Amino acid sequence: MKHRLAQVAGATVLVTLFAACASPDSGGILATFHGGVVAPSPTSSVPSPQHTYSDLTSPDRQTVDFDPTLRVPGMTDPPPGSGYDRYLGQTVTWGACDPASGTMQCATVLAPLDWNDPDGVAITLAMKRRPAKTAPPDPASPDLFINPGGPGGSAMDYVVGFNPTGLTGFNIVGMDPRGSGKSTPVVCGTTAQIDSFFDLSMSPTNDAEKQALIEGSKQFAAQCRQNSGALLDHITTIDTVHDFDMVRQLLGNAKFNWMGTSYGTFIGAVYLELYPQNAGRMILDAAVNITENSSVSQADGFDLALGEYAKWAANKGYGGQTADAVMKQITDFTVALAADPISVGDRRLTQSLFVQGLALFMYSGTAAYASLAGVLQATIDGDGSYMLSAADAMNDRSDAGYGSLATAFPAIECADEADDGIDASFAQWQQDAVSAPYFGRFMGPNTICQVWAAQPAPQIDFRGAGDPPFLVIGGTGDNATPYQYAQWMVQQMPAGVLVTRDGVGHGSYSSGSKCVDQIVRSYLSGGIMPDNNTTCPMG
Repeated sequence: MKHRLAQVAGATVLVTLFAACASPDSGGILATFHGGVVAPSPTSSVPSPQHTYSDLTSPDRQTVDFDPTLRVPGMTDPPPGSGYDRYLGQTVTWGACDPASGTMQCATVLAPLDWNDPDGVAITLAMKRRPAKTAPPDPASPDLFINPGGPGGSAMDYVVGFNPTGLTGFNIVGMDPRGSGKSTPVVCGTTAQIDSFFDLSMSPTNDAEKQALIEGSKQFAAQCRQNSGALLDHITTIDTVHDFDMVRQLLGNAKFNWMGTSYGTFIGAVYLELYPQNAGRMILDAAVNITENSSVSQADGFDLALGEYAKWAANKGYGGQTADAVMKQITDFTVALAADPISVGDRRLTQSLFVQGLALFMYSGTAAYASLAGVLQATIDGDGSYMLSAADAMNDRSDAGYGSLATAFPAIECADEADDGIDASFAQWQQDAVSAPYFGRFMGPNTICQVWAAQPAPQIDFRGAGDPPFLVIGGTGDNATPYQYAQWMVQQMPAGVLVTRDGVGHGSYSSGSKCVDQIVRSYLSGGIMPDNNTTCPMG
């Protein structure tokens, strides 16, 4: 597997969300560049990856009947005209989003469902921007596109909480990638149907549980195909990158400026591979694995993060006197939950939901430790409501149902990643359980992509040919994207300049390191690139 992707949009509010359960003692630079307004130019085709590999055959993917004429929300007829010109001739009209958005502005544009068929059905792309705070206002202010990860996290929501300090000369733009947020969404069924998938035992201990997981995954995948139709064939990051380059032109940017976190680094890497001549200032924070090296799994990152929590907890006297004792308490409780879930109203905190909830806390690093200690104690004492809320945040579930992250995540991940099938996935799981004894064991095998009801995109063999210098940031204790992924990215794409944040938690910008923040702002606003292999402390 090339890259296991994960970023939780709700992770940044986790400490506030669970503060009530914490223990009692927890106590501008202006941009100076812009390439000029770019008039849309006629295009006869879109670029395809120049280098791919094909050793993964995805042998167990399903063929599911669906209505090819189905239109999910946001699918519509294309703009007037023909070919790509009909899209490149669109006018972007910014308007007020809603009363709570203040000065934020929103807009929509259309893009081809199939970039190889610009005269076919169109989809809707939605975006939000925080206008540049120049004095006087400058209509030629450059755009900085941002993305929080996922895949499937809402970039429009991310704009609201994004820290613009030192970047006041940029319009901060968040466009929800196809399939997610307010753009044309992936649809996978009712809340009850999606609940039935997340309620499965993700780490089966016998043949019956294994078969139930496989069959449940097949059913979920089939529901996504039947409810999303042809969208699943055009939901890849390659498609999304074509969308971004179109919007770059529509907004008048000579260059594409990008700051992507987690999965957002994959969008950035694909953009650099397909459109290096259009790449401006590119920051890839919390890099995913774009290589064929599978020696470090995502579970290794989560186990490293949990181990750091266990050290803190032991020092504070929560759950045991040593880190090993804390880990044993958590592991023993997790095992017991398989046979004895905790009732929470008309739902249950199962073993799998407990593990997902626990994983959420790893995203916020040390800031979430006190809250996690309180939630773990409450859960062990029989109150599963807090951890179930964490699992729901991880899975993008609310009282209103599931958000797009729950459905866009598998749709995009499975469109991007080819695989070796079910048997290989279970074999990999056994290896992960050795290298990562907690999360490697309890996260279970990846079964959803193996039985997905659409075929994957060509697997890009990244070369980085023609790339301008760009910034790659990795955290030594990143849970979702282990630090090695950032190191591998700059090896695979030599124009990358590596900055290391020495600390835990997912993502480095605006996460407690003034050094990282200054590097990001100096690069974006002034084009000042740090020395390769710069290391930044927290604080």
